[in-house]
Amino acid sequence: MSKTRNPRRCADNEAMAKARMLRVSPQKLNLVAQMIRGKKVEQALTDLTFSKKRIALDVKKCLQSAIANAENNHGLDVDELIVAEAWVGKNLTMKRGRPRARGRFGRILKPFAEITIKVRQVEEQA
Repeated sequence: MSKTRNPRRCADNEAMAKARMLRVSPQKLNLVAQMIRGKKVEQALTDLTFSKKRIALDVKKCLQSAIANAENNHGLDVDELIVAEAWVGKNLTMKRGRPRARGRFGRILKPFAEITIKVRQVEEQA
């Protein structure tokens, strides 16, 4: 007697991937996420490849993982995938400090973020 299987978190024509503990502020990561939202997967990969943002490489890895999940786990066609959703969340913040003048202490916050990318298969209109 086993537990019942958990229902899927996304629809049958969707797949998702998540990247956690990315060493960047959520505000900066959201700029990269905005760049790929709603685009076809090939165009989004091209944009991330040639982006000047440092974090674009990690976002590209997450997108490639979502594409691989769609193809291998859910049997979706890679050529018909679009980036349906890409959202950013806050993660932990490391607190560091630096001695300042007159015995004070300057706070340095080092934030982490996470990104979730959901790809969806849509039929192309001819």
